[in-house]
Amino acid sequence: MSEESVQALGAAIDAAQAIVCFTGAGISTESGIPDFRSPGTGLWTKIQPIQFQDFVASESARQESWRRKFSGDRSFADAQPNLGHQAVARLVEMGKCHAVITQNVDNLHQNSGVPDSQVIELHGNTTYAKCLDCHQRYELSDLQLEFEETGTVSDCAKCGGLLKTATISFGQSMPELQMQQSQQAIEQCDLCIVMGSSLTVYPAAGFPEYAKRLGATLAILNREETPLDDIADIVVREQIGPTMALLVGLN
Repeated sequence: MSEESVQALGAAIDAAQAIVCFTGAGISTESGIPDFRSPGTGLWTKIQPIQFQDFVASESARQESWRRKFSGDRSFADAQPNLGHQAVARLVEMGKCHAVITQNVDNLHQNSGVPDSQVIELHGNTTYAKCLDCHQRYELSDLQLEFEETGTVSDCAKCGGLLKTATISFGQSMPELQMQQSQQAIEQCDLCIVMGSSLTVYPAAGFPEYAKRLGATLAILNREETPLDDIADIVVREQIGPTMALLVGLN
């Protein structure tokens, strides 16, 4: 059954002209990045996340957030794109995939060679910081030096706003531009390939369902069951990297 589904996915990729790849934590766990939400093992089951409202309102909450960022797990900083990311990049390079919608914040799609303009980050990016008001970008290496020297991170030098890693935190609104870009990409696709997403976090998980409703082929490549398996045209329960590498001809 698994071999048949892999072959079906390969045939769908060959036939498609406008693919959207929708990626979740499962594609990056193969690069050594831990999942945030898995029951019992996810990072958020071990450390209570700081709510966006608390970050904005409390200096101590901001200090704790930066302390976690600079003293925590280095898996994000050390991670490299794996075969799954490279296979997605190959689909983009081939002209078959016009957009990568990702729930991940690790920048690995960009690091694998996918242009920034074709990566839509629904939950932001943890590899840099920005001002919450004017959106000026700040490099984490500079902020870490300041935090280690002073125990705090200064406000934005440009407008005085608060600086925060460029991720979407609990309680923070989803980014309107990226939501619009995702909708447009889905409306233009003839194949949506979900890779490594549990499809339980909304509104992001609504995009593959929307693709199916519009008539696109929906393929789900994930080690575990998802709520959309029943409506998917193709379901593959294999590792993402080796499976996709095989299908796009990576050696």
